[in-house]
Amino acid sequence: MDGGNNDKIVGYFIEEAKEHLETIEKGILDLSSVIEDEESVNELFRAAHSIKGGAAMLGFTSIQTTAHRLEDAFKVIKDQTIEPDQTLESLFLKAYDILQDLLERLQGPFGLKEEEGEGILQAAEPHFTELQNYLLQLVDGDIPKAPKVTSESVRASSPSLIAVPKDDVVAEVRQLLQRMLVIFKQDSTPDNRQQLEGICDKLIQLAPDENGWKNLLKSAQKAVANPKHSYRLLAPVVIKEIKLAGDCLEVGKGSEIAPSQGLEQLAQSKMPQILLTLDPETAADTLSQVFNREQISRLVNLLQTTT
Repeated sequence: MDGGNNDKIVGYFIEEAKEHLETIEKGILDLSSVIEDEESVNELFRAAHSIKGGAAMLGFTSIQTTAHRLEDAFKVIKDQTIEPDQTLESLFLKAYDILQDLLERLQGPFGLKEEEGEGILQAAEPHFTELQNYLLQLVDGDIPKAPKVTSESVRASSPSLIAVPKDDVVAEVRQLLQRMLVIFKQDSTPDNRQQLEGICDKLIQLAPDENGWKNLLKSAQKAVANPKHSYRLLAPVVIKEIKLAGDCLEVGKGSEIAPSQGLEQLAQSKMPQILLTLDPETAADTLSQVFNREQISRLVNLLQTTT
């Protein structure tokens, strides 16, 4: 097989894998509802299975193994009856992030090097072990059940939530997050940026007297309004922060909500922002995906003159 055909096949795999990733992300963000629907759980299982199969065919071992671990986790909720909680959702989101990171590296200009994938996989192994063990604990009933959170109990512990008289606040947050996620998958336009700002306004109205909640969403609103920020940069930060803040509202801990430093930087900046890790190799990979060759050359020259 020549290089051109191989690149096309890899491209097809990446595009298909992105669609499966979207299915997985949506399912995890709404896990408490998805787990009640057999077909929805099957979709999660099939999405991970499809990524695993495609990666195996092309020899991307780290992606294959990561997708397989997710598939195993989804098989537990497919075959067993469990009640998901915030810890499980967080563990699933972290697993999703690992798989997404591998696929983004594969799509980058330098591809996914085998040793790089193996390093990520080794670092992720303790997390997948934790996820699997936690699932088994839920199956065995070893996790103490927290009191069931209803809209009434949340409002009792946080009076400001009376702004939503009958609807479950958590369900409203998840529904709006799903709408936001759909928009982030589209090309950026002034119109859909306004839609994102409108969603932030609607989220604020769910708990208008919770200052932390309001401040976080105002920061998110400013960040998405800045046309210099790409959706690829905004989506993971904004979606996760709102999701975690919604979890705090769910248990009546609105006072603990605050925007992260990363979100505040996106809200306040007038120039495009890139969030970089302190690891030089990972930072270089991120920059290579965002900058063109001329920009990288200028950056190298600037760094050399400052050292």
